[in-house]
Amino acid sequence: MLHAQRECPTRENLHDLFNGLAWLHFPRTKWRLNALHAAEIARRGQGPRRGPLRDAMTLLDENGALLLAPHGMWDALRARDWRGLFVTRRGQWRKARLLVFGHGLLEQLQTPRKPLTAHVLAAPQALESIADIDRWLAAAIDGPAWAEKPFAPLPVLGVPLWCAGNAHESFYDDPLVFRPAPGSDVREQRTLPGAA
Repeated sequence: MLHAQRECPTRENLHDLFNGLAWLHFPRTKWRLNALHAAEIARRGQGPRRGPLRDAMTLLDENGALLLAPHGMWDALRARDWRGLFVTRRGQWRKARLLVFGHGLLEQLQTPRKPLTAHVLAAPQALESIADIDRWLAAAIDGPAWAEKPFAPLPVLGVPLWCAGNAHESFYDDPLVFRPAPGSDVREQRTLPGAA
C-alpha cells in the first residue's frame, strides 16, 4: 500500500507512532527500504518467506541502529569483545553516538530489559545531522550486499549510561547477553530470546 499509494497506514499504538517518527526523520532511507521491498516482491512474489534481502531490510527497519564511533570501537563490536568495547574503551563512548533507527527497538526500549539487542551498522563518525545520516544510509543500502546482513549485534543496555547497572564491570559478565563471537574458543551459551 505504501509504495503504490504513498500513504503510511498507522494504528493507535507506540509501534506505529515510532514508525511515523522514523518516516519524518529518515524519509530517504524509509523510501529506499520500501522501494526495495516492493521490487523484491515484484521479482520473487509475496511468498511465505521474505528472502535474505527483505529479511535484512526488515531487521534494520524494526531493530536497527547506527554506531558513529572511532574505528577501534567498531572492531571491538564486530569481534564481540564486550569488555574491550564497554570497559576498556568506556571513555571513547563520549566521542561516539548510537542512533536508534528501528521503530520496533524504540518501542521495546519503553520497557528495557538486559538482553535487548540492536542490529548495528557502522556509520561515518563525521556525519553531523540526521539529514546527513539519512542521505548516507539511503545511499548505503545495497541489495546484493545487504542480503548478507551486514550488522553486528549490540546489547543496547551495555552502552555506558544507558542503564545504571552497567556502571559496574560485573554487568558484562552475563554470558546469556554478552555472548562470544561464533567460532571463538569460549564455549557458546544458550541464549534468552532477544539476546545477541
